[in-house]
Amino acid sequence: MALNKQQTAHQAALNFELPQDVSAALEWIQLLPSGSALVGRDGRSWINSAPEGVVAEFVAGAKDMPLDWEHATELKAPKGEEAPAAGWFKELQVRDDGSVWGRIEWTDKGREAVVSKAYRYISPVFIYDTATSQIVKLTSVGLTNRPNLYLPALNREQHMEELSMNQTQFAALLAALGLAATATAEQAINHVTKMQGDLATALNHASQPPLDKFVPKADYDVVLAKATNAEQKLADQAKATLETAINAEIDTALKAGKITPATKDYHVAQCRMEGGLDRFKTFCQAAPTVAADSDLNNKKPGETDTALNAEEMEVCDAMGISVEDYRKANGL
Repeated sequence: MALNKQQTAHQAALNFELPQDVSAALEWIQLLPSGSALVGRDGRSWINSAPEGVVAEFVAGAKDMPLDWEHATELKAPKGEEAPAAGWFKELQVRDDGSVWGRIEWTDKGREAVVSKAYRYISPVFIYDTATSQIVKLTSVGLTNRPNLYLPALNREQHMEELSMNQTQFAALLAALGLAATATAEQAINHVTKMQGDLATALNHASQPPLDKFVPKADYDVVLAKATNAEQKLADQAKATLETAINAEIDTALKAGKITPATKDYHVAQCRMEGGLDRFKTFCQAAPTVAADSDLNNKKPGETDTALNAEEMEVCDAMGISVEDYRKANGL
């Protein structure tokens, strides 16, 4: 960031002569003149056509702006050296002519330095857009005796390292990186370095994926095919087992007279449904005998059945006759 480098820069300092009667005009100090071009002895110039934006930046910062000696805030503080304040600007305002003024609270040493005329100029440090030379923000103010701009705006003759992008571009860069607007250039660089490392790691994994997390597609297809075949075989086996169990239960129910041959297909279809076999077993346990086994398959032609069924036995008991008399009476 540059205070006064005689090339394109982002930050520069102007100088204004302090009022001679400091006792009467020491509370409000002009920091930026109105929108006319501010031309330095080195040929550079700036524009202050949007003073309200400068004040808005100060308000958004929500902190006092320091007045120091010889720009110690910009030159010494970043190196860890002391940068004591000569005063603090508590408020900024735009006057009718477009100039920017600041209300200051002096420290004892700062006031003494001005009253004794040890320092006669102030030098506001500002950020400006290199594309338009528009002043956008004040960052600090310094007491100085080395003016370099034509009055009333004098530029401190001090060379510093400059940045290669303006404040607007830097803000856009921070937003693109997902960083806070208050992030520093060092933080942005560290973030980019980390992103580069993450990208290198990702590219390495893409070309040589770890085998504990990834497998070649050909191997995956083979395993998938085997799993699909095994699953089909298990399904076929389970189906065959179910059919065997259904046939066994149906045959048992037919022999017990729980169902009739005419309803066999219906009960087989019901048993094939989910949970159907268990429901059929429960049904058979509670169902009455509706058709006793005639045992015709085991009889020879002309052979008669000498055994009475359950209903015939109940008739014998009810009438009090023997089985033999019942057979004779009915021609059995």
